[in-house]
Amino acid sequence: MRLRDRPVAVLTWLRDRGLVMPLAVLVAALMLFVSEGGYQRTRGSLDAAIEAAQARLTLHRLLGLVTQAESAKRGYLLSSRREYLQPYIEAVRDIESQIAVLQQRMGSSGMHGDPALSAIEQELIERLRMKMDEMSEVLLRFDRQDVRGAMDLVLTDIGLRNMEQIRALADQLIEHSNQRIAARTVEMYDAMLFLRLGILALVIASLLALAQYMRQSRALAAQRAEQQRVVQAERDLLEIEVRRRTADLLDLSRHLQHAREDERSRLARELHDELGALLTAAKLDAARIRPKLADAPPEVHERLKHLTQTLNSGIALKRRIIEDLRPSSLSNLGLLPALEILGSEFAERAGVAVHMKLTPGIGLDAGAQLTAYRMVQEALTNIAKYAQAGAVEISLALDGPMALLTVQDDGIGFDAAQARGRGAHGLTGMRYRVESEGGMFEIDAAPGRGTRLSAWLPRRDPA
Repeated sequence: MRLRDRPVAVLTWLRDRGLVMPLAVLVAALMLFVSEGGYQRTRGSLDAAIEAAQARLTLHRLLGLVTQAESAKRGYLLSSRREYLQPYIEAVRDIESQIAVLQQRMGSSGMHGDPALSAIEQELIERLRMKMDEMSEVLLRFDRQDVRGAMDLVLTDIGLRNMEQIRALADQLIEHSNQRIAARTVEMYDAMLFLRLGILALVIASLLALAQYMRQSRALAAQRAEQQRVVQAERDLLEIEVRRRTADLLDLSRHLQHAREDERSRLARELHDELGALLTAAKLDAARIRPKLADAPPEVHERLKHLTQTLNSGIALKRRIIEDLRPSSLSNLGLLPALEILGSEFAERAGVAVHMKLTPGIGLDAGAQLTAYRMVQEALTNIAKYAQAGAVEISLALDGPMALLTVQDDGIGFDAAQARGRGAHGLTGMRYRVESEGGMFEIDAAPGRGTRLSAWLPRRDPA
């Protein structure tokens, strides 16, 4: 018998005697025991290291808060400005909470088991409270107009000695935390080494068992190939169906967009014809009434004036609503002037600088022009709500057979990969609207570097 056939022969012998399954269960149990043991050891060491690191972080925070309180106190003594007390008050409040956190972290990390460390911790807390009492006494004297007494207390070395003791005690605890972290790190490496060696031994045993089933994989390979062929055929049919459904959805999206714009136009006409006529008639009636009330009390004239102003506001609101529903500048002036007007109105309303880079002579049909206008309108709305931008650039340029429309801001940006759900309906609507016109839509955004929206629209009658 060849050497490489011996493991297979052994496994065959075990299989014939019904020992393969018990052996597999035993190997699985050993793997579980080794894995769980290594995991528990590593987890315990890691938890202790984390607690020690958090205790160290809390100590650093306490030092920073004491320094903040001291700086705020000195700023108040020098300037007598009350706003310097707010950082002091916040620091004192946070010091008490961080002391409680420190005690919890010290207990969780096992440092309370060392009497010397517990004594250092208690002395540190006492020193912190002494320092807070000293700062409180200085501010109390200063607020009582005892400036000399406050300054005498500041010029003593009590505060300096306290700060030196606080730093020294904190450094001792920090150094011990570092030592515990280092020790726990060594324990984690030892646990991982144990786990690695155990798994290595079990992997070797598993490879021997795997050899018995290698021959069976050859018979299964042909079966899998046949299944893959069937799955591929079904996948091809599914892709055809997906493409058909996608085309149907794009047609439906285009129809819904057109229906939406038609409904907007109808509402705009009704507002203009009916509501506009009512408001105008009311304004004319008010104008006719004014001369007939010349001898009326001043209160009547004031109410009539307020009524006229209210009617003017209603007429202006009606015009804005009609313009949002059906941009007259787009149908009367064209896409480029409409975008310039939209940008200038946004800049005036939102206080954001808007830069326009529009290339004339780009041929777009009416549907594509309306899509471009609505995209810029929605983008500016999102910028005003969320971007916190200082400047916006709107550009329209040629890109081969397509027209490239971009809206870019320098705001806070967002994670485009996670822009899903209810908060991203506006972007989704832009994408479907552009794609329903045969174009492409792209979002380039990241936290801290602004947002860039790009849309390629087909030029159906290029200039």
